[in-house]
Amino acid sequence: MVDKQPPSGSRQRIDKWLFFARVTKSRSLAQERVSGGHVRINGQIVRQSSHLIGPGDRIEVALQKRDIVLLVAKPGERRGPFEQARLLYEDITPPPSEEDKLGPLEQAARLPGSGRPTKKERRAIDRLQPGEPWSDD
Repeated sequence: MVDKQPPSGSRQRIDKWLFFARVTKSRSLAQERVSGGHVRINGQIVRQSSHLIGPGDRIEVALQKRDIVLLVAKPGERRGPFEQARLLYEDITPPPSEEDKLGPLEQAARLPGSGRPTKKERRAIDRLQPGEPWSDD
């Protein structure tokens, strides 16, 4: 049995297209994304990497650090440089919000004085409270 390649301009497997469009680094990683339920085609979750896509399909891919939304322009023929891969789709990903732009470490960072009180602020608080600080009364 001979596996025929679909003619260009028709439909293509989702795992091959993700690899050719440089969304994933390898075809096996594309298959893992699809089988893990991280890929939606036209709003429906797809779990089979053999699912066929064509021009006009909307693909949503949940990657590790971000989610992307792409419109398929044409099927790929091979994995080429980024300039060629960019012609396979139109990126309609919404711009990230301010919280999404910052990583978890930057989100956890606090402005000086907004966390624990400084020594000066603690003394000011102690002056406002009745009694002596650190007494066992």
